[in-house]
Amino acid sequence: MRQVGRLQVNAAMGRHDRGQVESDVEMALAWQCWKSTCPWSHPQRRSVCLYRVLGICRLRVAPDTLGSFAGVRHARIKISPTEGEAIYHCISRTVNGELLFDDAAKEVLRRQLWQVADYCGVKILTYTVMSNHVHVLLHVPKQEPVLDAELLRRYRVLHTRPTVQQAAQLARVEAELIANGPAAVEWRRRQLALMGDLSQFMKLLKQRFSIWFNKAHRRFGTLWAERFKSVLVSTEPVVRRTIAAYIDLNCVRAGLVSDPKDYRFCGYADAVAGVPAAREGICAAVGENSWDECQAYYRTVLFGTGASPREAAAAISQEDLERVIKDGGRLSPVTVLRCRLRYFADGAVLGGRAFVERQLAIYRAKTGRRQRSAPHVLPDWMGFVDWAALRGVRRTGFG
Repeated sequence: MRQVGRLQVNAAMGRHDRGQVESDVEMALAWQCWKSTCPWSHPQRRSVCLYRVLGICRLRVAPDTLGSFAGVRHARIKISPTEGEAIYHCISRTVNGELLFDDAAKEVLRRQLWQVADYCGVKILTYTVMSNHVHVLLHVPKQEPVLDAELLRRYRVLHTRPTVQQAAQLARVEAELIANGPAAVEWRRRQLALMGDLSQFMKLLKQRFSIWFNKAHRRFGTLWAERFKSVLVSTEPVVRRTIAAYIDLNCVRAGLVSDPKDYRFCGYADAVAGVPAAREGICAAVGENSWDECQAYYRTVLFGTGASPREAAAAISQEDLERVIKDGGRLSPVTVLRCRLRYFADGAVLGGRAFVERQLAIYRAKTGRRQRSAPHVLPDWMGFVDWAALRGVRRTGFG
């Protein structure tokens, strides 16, 4: 019986290698036969010896056919970037669901989200970073050729502070790219392999953040619980904005704030604060062309959705919903300015342009830093004539 099981498995694998596997039932039967005859009774050892048997086929076999076998990771449902664009709702949780992320960690993860998305050539429509998990609504565009100049720009986005070795390597790569030598071809291949793909984006994001988090907290080992979850989302506007609102309302459902604009670690708050990429993402999710057109509508959608009660979750009050509807979903200029200022780090400067320039000069003389910084002029709102600010942690805090 054991030999028969092995023959069935080998036969099925061989036919797959020749492209002749007719259905996943054949592989399921091979699995059932092997499960009953495998000399290793321990489930983990059995998983190892069978990983290639089912994993090689990338087939989703019905659970009732496979029984309790959980050692194989099924292929993720994705649209190939070569075939067309796609939108995904991605979720990743901390190990054991522990509340590991304080505000400092959330801020680092927020910045890395935008950074890695820019490098990978994907667009974040919105996101939310909570204490033990993160949501991302991600748009993966159809694959297009990437010029060498764009590759170099993206590489510098990912390595804002390159080491001496990285800087020297990049200089060599730039020289090789001009000559299109073998080293340039290999470097180009490695970079492109990390771009334009959902899995590569999440892998790179989680790896980079894990390295920072473990180093900052003097810990080691895994930070994330399991494979991240992803849901392929329809590109229809009503579906996009519904998922976007669900993500931005996480902080309200958790009882952290009563208005998502007050939770600094979500896409909607970033958009209100003036982050251009966040505004573009919200507009793409809603289906509008400009922030002025979509902000009032999306805010109404947020409060209308958030006011619906859910079991064991906080909700937006009816009074707040009525107030937002009465205001047409618009925020006053004073409120918008307050939201923008709230996210600046300690030491940011706000005032007349001359005042900001003088403080910046003093800071440079003392520290030798911020040599490339410049005052950022505020729009002329409510009589704020010739006001400026020095960008803090949120470098695009004023849009």
